[in-house]
Amino acid sequence: MVTFPARRVSVAISLTGIAALVLGAGLVLLLQVIPPTDEISVTRRTISEYGLSDHKWVFDLAVLLVAAGSAAGLLVLHRQGRLPAPAAILGTLWTVGLLVIVAFPKPDWATVSRADFGGTLHRIASVVAFVALPLAVLVAARAAFPASPGRRWLARVLALVSLGWFAVILGAVVVAATSDGRWWTLIPLGLVERGMALTELVALGVLFAPVGERSRQPR
Repeated sequence: MVTFPARRVSVAISLTGIAALVLGAGLVLLLQVIPPTDEISVTRRTISEYGLSDHKWVFDLAVLLVAAGSAAGLLVLHRQGRLPAPAAILGTLWTVGLLVIVAFPKPDWATVSRADFGGTLHRIASVVAFVALPLAVLVAARAAFPASPGRRWLARVLALVSLGWFAVILGAVVVAATSDGRWWTLIPLGLVERGMALTELVALGVLFAPVGERSRQPR
């Protein structure tokens, strides 16, 4: 029976996880250029809007690929001792949140009551996932790259930028609350969400990219 070195297996799993992230992101980009989803505004409509279209299966597949890639990369980091427990919990929240997003699609709020259980769960899962991931990267950066300050710095910057995107949404909610307006009309919500999602996926890619044996050893 052929056996493979543990490091080679870990590298293969990490690269497979990154490939899944890239493919998932690519499918979402595809939805933005093929009909009928090309008519969905990328500046005003959220990514979950694709789940209401005839290409729902493509959207679901994209999210599941990102979830699977995230789980694979996080597992490798955990087995290598490069994922602190708090980061593991936050990473799990991100992954589970993505699965909930698929299991409970965004409803059409024009026809569904705002008290809709599935829609509320979808929103909660989205917020939890988008906040948990950058926090996980921030917490994991030092342990993941003890001897690679450049990679550590890049991961942290991307995580902070991701939180910055979310802060824009929070700001709109606060302003709307004080002016009795609709917060999602105050900002280009679709653009902000897409910017946040892309930044977070890049942050994950940086975190999952294999490092050499020397880079694992603190100096």
